[in-house]
Amino acid sequence: MKLTVPDMSLVVLVGASGSGKSTFARTHFAPTQVLSSDFFRGLVADDENDQPASADAFDALHYVAAKRLAAGRMTVIDATNVQRASRASLVKLAKEHDVLPTAIVLDLPIAVCAARNASRADRDFGDHVIRRQRGELQRSLKSLEREGFRRVHVLRGEAEVAAAEIAVEPLRNDKRELTGPFDVIGDVHGCAAELEELLAELGYVDGVHPAGRTAVFVGDLVDRGPDTPGVLRRVMGMASSGAALVVCGNHEQKLVRALHGRKVNVAHGLAESLEQLGAESEEFRRAAHEFCDGLIAHYVLDGGNLVVAHAGLPERYHGRASGRVRSMALYGDTTGETDEYGLPVRLPWARDYRGSAMVLYGHTPTLEAEWVNNTMCLDTGAVFGGKLTALRYPEREVVSVQAHQVWYEPSRPLDASRPLGGREPAVLELADVTGKRIVQTAHHGRVGVSAEQSAAALEVMSRFAVDPRWLAYLPPTMAPCSTSARSDYLEHPEEAFAEYRAAGVQSVLCEEKHMGSRAVVLVCQDDEVAAKRFGVEGGGAVYTRTGRPFFSAAQNASLLADVRAAAAGLFEELGSGWLLLDAELLPWSAKADSLISSQYASVGAAAEAVLPAAVSALTTAAERGIDVSDLLARTASRSSTVDSYRAAYRRYCWPTSGLDGVKLAPFQLLASEGAAYHDRPHAWHLSRLDGLAGPRFQRTRTLEVDLLDSSSIDRGISWWEDLTSAGGEGMVVKPAANLTLGTRGLVQPGVKVRGREYLRIIYGPDYTLPVNLERLRKRGLNRKRMLALREYALGLEALERLARGEPLWRVHECVFAVLALESDPVDPRL
Repeated sequence: MKLTVPDMSLVVLVGASGSGKSTFARTHFAPTQVLSSDFFRGLVADDENDQPASADAFDALHYVAAKRLAAGRMTVIDATNVQRASRASLVKLAKEHDVLPTAIVLDLPIAVCAARNASRADRDFGDHVIRRQRGELQRSLKSLEREGFRRVHVLRGEAEVAAAEIAVEPLRNDKRELTGPFDVIGDVHGCAAELEELLAELGYVDGVHPAGRTAVFVGDLVDRGPDTPGVLRRVMGMASSGAALVVCGNHEQKLVRALHGRKVNVAHGLAESLEQLGAESEEFRRAAHEFCDGLIAHYVLDGGNLVVAHAGLPERYHGRASGRVRSMALYGDTTGETDEYGLPVRLPWARDYRGSAMVLYGHTPTLEAEWVNNTMCLDTGAVFGGKLTALRYPEREVVSVQAHQVWYEPSRPLDASRPLGGREPAVLELADVTGKRIVQTAHHGRVGVSAEQSAAALEVMSRFAVDPRWLAYLPPTMAPCSTSARSDYLEHPEEAFAEYRAAGVQSVLCEEKHMGSRAVVLVCQDDEVAAKRFGVEGGGAVYTRTGRPFFSAAQNASLLADVRAAAAGLFEELGSGWLLLDAELLPWSAKADSLISSQYASVGAAAEAVLPAAVSALTTAAERGIDVSDLLARTASRSSTVDSYRAAYRRYCWPTSGLDGVKLAPFQLLASEGAAYHDRPHAWHLSRLDGLAGPRFQRTRTLEVDLLDSSSIDRGISWWEDLTSAGGEGMVVKPAANLTLGTRGLVQPGVKVRGREYLRIIYGPDYTLPVNLERLRKRGLNRKRMLALREYALGLEALERLARGEPLWRVHECVFAVLALESDPVDPRL
């Protein structure tokens, strides 16, 4: 005997004491799914049979059940549940969490129950208790469905209980196994000609896509337009052949009620549908009636990554089933007020949406389909003379056709000034970034940011950063290669090459590491582009890897003018009004002059003043016969390393005045309108950026290394040795293909291999002394590398959201998280 139980449901076992509920639960459900009243009595009173503790026990049971149901986990209640009042509290709990309650009744004879209880020493109550419980059960059988149980299974006798099998069925809205690709189509409203035109534009031939794509309709196929029967005929045919999925709209709901003969207000286009259907055959009307009546409120598709509902759906309702969920999916939520046109004022649920699933919907017409968080309204008012719109999924490509005419005058004019979701896309709010945050990234899963990290980042952002609307990206920190096994080196290319080879990378690009400051350059073709795309006046921004400006507003504008002029061909090639570049700004002293003076130069000056005098004094002591030979040798060695130290940092300083002497060395084209470029090899980036010519720009020298070719590896090592011996900082080794997934997931986007002399600036003048090198070899790199990967994933997510045209505050969520992670206590020398 098969008992069907909906997935994500509250299963209530009903039966007298001794009917075998606990045994049934253990047999058919996982231990973690079962909440037993006896067990909870034991928890609160140390005695499973302590009846006076029942109130506290059920209070705890309901609390745990609520937590499980909130998480979408099937929950089984093992208690007698023969009284209507006890069941009512469970039905209420199921409704509060929008899951389906199911009753499984074990209706066994009194004699069987009594015999089982008699065999248990802890069941010392009389048979009269069993008779009373079974009497209450018998009186309840006919009312269980009226109480709210969506499914009721009654097992009569031991044989039926023994033969029972539980079959967990997915809800009708659960189509996670369908992965697409999909074409999600907005409200059609009887516009059959426009629908045929859009389907043709999407590549469908007679309702079928040759590549096997599936159309998904967001509802409101009917009413207002000229040919509701034509729309239904096409969509019904596609649905029956498996070429389409359809969710119910509020207009289908109302049409069904009218065709049922119920009293409805024949308005908002219903009269047109009834008239048009009246001209069709009885057979077609019946088929249309059954089709619309069978539509469900929403679908969860593609492993939970896509949700389609007519009026949209907050995350807490995804995949759930209740009257409230259906109402929300069909009508949305309102304030209870009406606007000046007499239409309900809708709550902007999409504004607060933070779910990982994309939600596509219609219901409220707008001029353009735009992203609000990870949601998009596809009702662009076709019946009102606007457009019929679809979104290709997963491509995120919007496809529209123009309405042939105004078929129905809207009650409220379509208004381009009305922000979708109740919020301007470029408006950033404090609530977007404060507190504990979890950011879902496409390439590294969920990345968490603590409340303390958010607070630290907010301090930096509010006091020092450029206007946050310019902050489309912050680059990740970069980890060094593993510590070298060579006795006289701390970092060496051998380790970088070996690490990437172990990760499955075959080819790497070695890039000259400029001794400058990491700079992000966002440049717009003109102020109009800046205002429209980023919601801020100006030509762009040049900022540090923590979002701080390099220069004054006037100097910033002048530098951007140079970049804009040099990038004219790039703007044209990419068809974009703005560019986002990753670069180094040279010299290092342009940003770090105070750091050099207060930290590096002061150390060099002090050492130069003290150590030669110490060497002289020790030499004099030695001449007098005092044994200071070891100390003299160490001091003389330290004195010589100071000269190397001062020479090291002086290489990266040259005089600048304002922007005179300042150079940019761009090495990656991060994004432009509609595109992010981390899937392009580094050679592609450098070939485009080499076109930025002029005295303001410095090229980045590179060498590609084949990690499967020992001679190529040797050339890479020699190249690094030549760079560093000539005074260069070192090099960055990157997967040549750019974004790379290795054998263990996301691969580091780059590791730095710094030169022996340059590292004096980082670790001090005498770090090369054997005792110091030995100590530094124990430096821990794992935390730095984990941080680098998390920040890299957040940066990629920001770029992809930017390219998809998502609101800037969605982009900023990722950017802010990068800055927040920078507050992690990681050794800054790494």
